[in-house]
Parts: sequence; structure tokens; C-alpha cells
Amino acid sequence: MKKILALVLTGAMCVGLLSACGNGGSSDSSASSASAASSASAVSESSTASTSEAESTPAQRDENTPLVVGYSPFSEKFSPFFASTAYDQDVQGMTQISLLTSDRQGAMIYNGIEGETIEYNGTPYTYYGPADLEIVENEDGTVDYNFTLRDDLVFSDGEPITIDDVIFSMYVLCDPTYDGASTLFSLPIEGMDAYRTGIAKVIDLMQEAGPDNTDFTFWTEDMQKAFWNLENVAPKAIAEEIVKYCVDNGYNEEGDITGAAGNWGFSIPENGTIDDFAEALKEAYAGDMISMIETEAAGSTVADFLPDYEKYEEYVEYAESAPNITGIVKTGDYSMTVKLTEVSATAIYQLATTIAPLHYYGEKDKYDYDNNMFGFTKGDLSHVRSVTTQPMGAGPYKFIKFENGTVYFEANELYYKGCPKTKYINFLETQEADKLNGVTTGTIDITDPSFSNDTVAAIEKANGGELNGDVITVSTVDNLGYGYIGINAKNVSVGGEPGSDASKNLRRAFATVFSVYRELGVRSYYGERADVINYPISNTSWAAPQATDDGYRVAFSVDVDGNDIYTSDMTDEEKYDAALQAALGFFEAAGYTVEDGKLTAAPEGAALEYEVLIPGDGTGDHPSFMILTEARDALAKIGMKLIVTDLTNSSDLWTALDAQEAEMWCAAWGATVDPDMYQIYYSDVANGGANPGGDAYRYGIQDEDLDTMILQARKSLDQSYRKTLYKACLDIIIDWADEIPVYQRQNAIIFSTERVDMDTVTPDITTFYGWMSEIENTVLK
Repeated sequence: MKKILALVLTGAMCVGLLSACGNGGSSDSSASSASAASSASAVSESSTASTSEAESTPAQRDENTPLVVGYSPFSEKFSPFFASTAYDQDVQGMTQISLLTSDRQGAMIYNGIEGETIEYNGTPYTYYGPADLEIVENEDGTVDYNFTLRDDLVFSDGEPITIDDVIFSMYVLCDPTYDGASTLFSLPIEGMDAYRTGIAKVIDLMQEAGPDNTDFTFWTEDMQKAFWNLENVAPKAIAEEIVKYCVDNGYNEEGDITGAAGNWGFSIPENGTIDDFAEALKEAYAGDMISMIETEAAGSTVADFLPDYEKYEEYVEYAESAPNITGIVKTGDYSMTVKLTEVSATAIYQLATTIAPLHYYGEKDKYDYDNNMFGFTKGDLSHVRSVTTQPMGAGPYKFIKFENGTVYFEANELYYKGCPKTKYINFLETQEADKLNGVTTGTIDITDPSFSNDTVAAIEKANGGELNGDVITVSTVDNLGYGYIGINAKNVSVGGEPGSDASKNLRRAFATVFSVYRELGVRSYYGERADVINYPISNTSWAAPQATDDGYRVAFSVDVDGNDIYTSDMTDEEKYDAALQAALGFFEAAGYTVEDGKLTAAPEGAALEYEVLIPGDGTGDHPSFMILTEARDALAKIGMKLIVTDLTNSSDLWTALDAQEAEMWCAAWGATVDPDMYQIYYSDVANGGANPGGDAYRYGIQDEDLDTMILQARKSLDQSYRKTLYKACLDIIIDWADEIPVYQRQNAIIFSTERVDMDTVTPDITTFYGWMSEIENTVLK
């Protein structure tokens, strides 16, 4: 079944760390900046870089002993352009610097070259960065961002850094074929739209041209015939392989086509035929055979139906487009201006790009600013992608290799803040259950265990009853992000219409049951170290709705008629029963047949069985695991089967999400200082329109009102106005029921007090300024 097939998929997204460098090198600042870095360092093999495999005493350790950091599994997308998980982002961040940096409260530093001194908790800290920024608002409404780069910076291989490296990096992020996480291209930069038009995938142009097209400039007639013949051959072939899969795996008897279709989420007549099943597949995808194959196949791929499928996926320049982005202007070897056509609240954060080395990620012979050449052929990022697994830049550490689950780093002696004091650092892939044990046994020096009740109890036991002691030191801050349960609108819908009332009611049914168990699950896992949230936004954000605000409502607390589900005098058990009855009402409104309080039949395109993926290491070690198991048992009472699949490797989840195969899942978002929602919820980002990229495809929300308000909020600097707009956006997201907000937790980083010199760790760690912000100073005892 497709639920089971999702287990073979993989993916990732995470948050990052920065490291330091060197033997005896001194930093030019008393407190380094915390912004995300960018750039990679030269790749080299080093026999002296090793992983600490057993506890060592200070007497046994020497300058070659690595600092070992325990990490969740990597996806090996270590590129400053394409890293998407927090763990991959941390790897690339070790090797990179960014154009701008920020302070402990998340404010950007405008004068990085000379440094800015800002007080925090009564202590003055000086922050340095690679560049200065001056913002000029012009009388015509345009805004100039004038950058001046330090003239003494070098990459880890000794190559000087100039403004050309910055321009190259920006052009990669703005290329029409770029599909990484950055949305720099969405800023109102002068000339951006003109530059990005006229390039599209062959398959998109072919679909737009139609089956009777006679212009074969960009594809052959045979390719066109094969594509338009998919509808005649693919549905039946996919239907046949689904039935075979179900029979071979014991889910259905030979010849039970109706049963196999039902197991796959499709309703066809009793004693239905393969043709009936094929027609149901075709109707569900409204002629989109590529999506049908990618989503429903039980083994086949699109390439099995379209030989040389890579040719269909190629980008071609089909119409005239601008040769450059007129708003990105080089003004000197170490200076540039980015001109925006209007005010943008998010611009300063988006423009703090990684300074990636042109000579490494690009092709120097293809860079000639005066002749509109920017380090690669427009529409072809193949060279940039070719070094995704081998980062290089100007950050505190040089990437050596990724081998046997360990990322090896060596100090960058050329780091602009001084060579890090610890020569080697290893990022060691570690299962969640082993992180705390690794610190206590000596195989790990620093890590980030989930801060559960069990973790706290184990730390206190190791420290003789205290949270901080001679064995472990704990640093906690509110997480810049939140936990959620996601539902894919396309995969959990009725009649293939994700935005219909019926589809929303289907998702609301699940959301209502999940929501009622949030308090139980979060308190059981985190105790007082997390709070249940009712809107999909981190409580650290100024835009987060507060309980005292007008219109504030507990998530999914009304029934299908808009009436409150709960009363203040209800017991927990009464709330659980009320939620289940409300869910039954939503299911019925979605088109399900209800008999004697049970679901007996699903509407077209929906099912009586759904799967939810959760990365709990196969042991249920996840804050939402209890929520799911309680919901599973409750839903079973009304005839809905919820399969809770506990993944032993979190990367399987991200692969399933990237492939848009997951129906439901549990994860967490890492937020940014600014609450801009473009990357996650703007629909055009999700569906490969004018602005491909971003993460919106995970939900599949398509709502014009939401899109309009997201863009409006970006165009204002009035925080009160923006907060009002974001509240309206959050209400729409809740209405779609694609995301159930679950918890706002505390982050915990634990250090081995016995092995890490705590006096050298970043002081005054905050939500916006992590322990790795000054990793160049951190040393082992």
C-alpha cells in the first residue's frame, strides 16, 4: 500500500551550528556574531582528524583530540544553496560566512567592519561582520541597500573574497531554475521579474502547447506523442501494479480489484475491473499523469513510461528575457547596491546571503560582470549542484569528509575572526536515544537531546540531583520554531479537490482528534518545558497571537456547525468523547457514509485508512507520539484506521515529504526573526509557478486570499499592521486544516562539564544567538 511505500522515501530540514578554528589564533572580537554563515572551505583529507571513541582524560587529550558533537542523521546536502535540514545547514554553516550578522536579540548588525557594541543583560558585547550596510529610501519609493565588504577577507583556500563572490551567490539564488530554500528571488528587486521570465521546463511548455502542437523547437514529435499518450497507458498500468502489489503482500486475494483499490484509497464499484480502477486514478488527478505516477505507483517511475525523462525535465529559454537583474549593481571591487522598487520588511534578512566562493561553486571563465556573465550559464546550475556534498567557504572550519556517519572538520587558519582554538571538530550521527548516554560515557562532548521528562531525570541523576553539575551542563532557551502535525492537502482530500469544503472537513476531522490530545502528549513528554500552542507560529515571534487578543481561539475547538466543542466544566474523558463526536460530524460533512456512529464508506478520492509518519527512532521517542497513538485508538472506534509509522531514521520523513508522498507527518519548523510566511505558505512557491522553491509543497495550500495577505505584509514596516495581517493568515491556515500546531518547547544543549571548558563557550546564549555563534573560542579541557 502507498502508506507502506512511503517508508522507503527520505528527506530533511534542520537548524545550524557554527564552529571555530585554530591553534593560538586570536579573535578580533570579544563576542562573535550569530548569523548564519555561508561559503565553503577547501576539501582535504587529513589522517590526523579522528573521532573520539572512548572517554579520555585531560591528560590523554592533546591538540589533535576532536571536539565531538552528537547530531541527528544528515542528508548530505551540505551546500550553502541547497541545504534544507537543520543538520545539513549546520554543516555548511561551519564552512561559510554571510554578508550580514546579528546580535543576541536577532537584530541585524549594520556596521560589521568596525563592529557594533550592544548591551545584553547588562553586559556589552561587540559584534563584527564581513560588511557594512546603509539603507537609503528614495523619494520615488525605491530603496537602496548599499553594501561595503571588508577588503581583507579570504576563503579557506587562500583565495581573496570580493564583491563578485557576493554577486555570484545572489545570481544563483535568483536563477529561474533555483529550487533551494532561499526566497531571495521573491524580493521586489528591480529587474527581477524580467530576468526570471522566458525560461521553463520542457514538460511544462509541452503541456501548455497541447497535443496538437506542431512546433518542435524544444522537443521532438516522438516526445510529444509519448507524453500525451500517458493518459491512455499509465492509469491502467499503475492500477495493475497496485493490485499485484497488494496481492503479493497478502493484503488482498487474487482478483480482488475493488479491495486493492480501497486499500490504496480509491473507491470503485463492487466487483470492479482494472478499467474501473484506472478510470478512478485518471479522474483523481484530472489528467495530471506525472503526479499520478509519482504519487500512486507501486514500483514504477515516470521514466518507465517516458524514456529519457530527463529531457522533459530540462529547462529551456523559450522567450526573450533580461540578461541581468538591473537592481543588483556592482559599484566597486568591494561594494554593491541592491535596489528594491518598494519597501520590503523582509529584505534585510533575505539579503544577508552566504558569500559562496565563485571560483569553487561557479566557473570563473563564465564570470564577466560587464558582459552579463555571472559564473554559470543562466538556467544551468549543474556545476553549483555538483559540489553539494563538499562544502567550501570562509567559515571557521574546513570540511574534510563525511564518512561512516561522521562529518570531519579542521580549523580554518584564515578565518577572519581568528583561527579557532580547537583544531578538529566531528559531527557524529547519533540516534536520539544515544545522545545523553554519549555525553555521560565520553563519546560525545556536546549534543542536543530532546528535553523530555526522562532526559531531565537522567541528567539530574548523573549530576547527583542537579540539572547542572560536574558531569553535565545544560543551556536552555525558547526554541525559535514550533512542533506541528502536518497534513498534505492533495493526499488527504475528497474528489481530488484539496481546497473544497469536503476536503477541508476531512482534514478537520483528523485535526480535531489530534488537537484534543495535545495537552496530554506534550505534558507527558516535556512536562513544564513546553506549552501547547494554538496557531502555527513560534511564540518567540512578535506576530504570535496571544490569549488576550481579540479573535483568539483554541485550535480546532468548534464542530462542523461552528459551535464550541468543549465547555469549561468538562473532564478530560468528556473532552475526548466530544472531540470524537465532532470528528464524526466532519467526516459525514466530507461525504463519508455513517451508520450507527461508524464510518462505513469513503467518498471518492478519500479512504478509511490513512498513515501518519513520525520520526521517533522506532521507540516512540517523540513529543507527538502519544498524541498519535491516542488519536489512533479513538478513531478506530468510529471506523477510521490511522496507521502510525514510527521511523527509525528521520531522513526517511524528509524524503517522503520532498516526494509529496506523505499523507500526514510530525515535524517542527525552524523560524526566522521576521515572521514572513512566504517560504512556507505562499502557493506559487509550492507549485513551480513563477517562483519555484520553498516548502509550501508540503501542505499544498492554494488560497488567493492567503497569498495576497502574505505579499501585503511584506510591503509594510508597520508592525501592528503586519501582525493583524498575519493573524488573518493564520486563521486561513487553520481553516485549511493542513497544519495542527502542537507545542512551543525549550531547546537544550548539553555539554560535558568534565571535558568542555565551559568558560570558553559562547556567553549569554539566546534564541537568536546559539552556542556555536562563537565556536572559534570553544576548547576542550
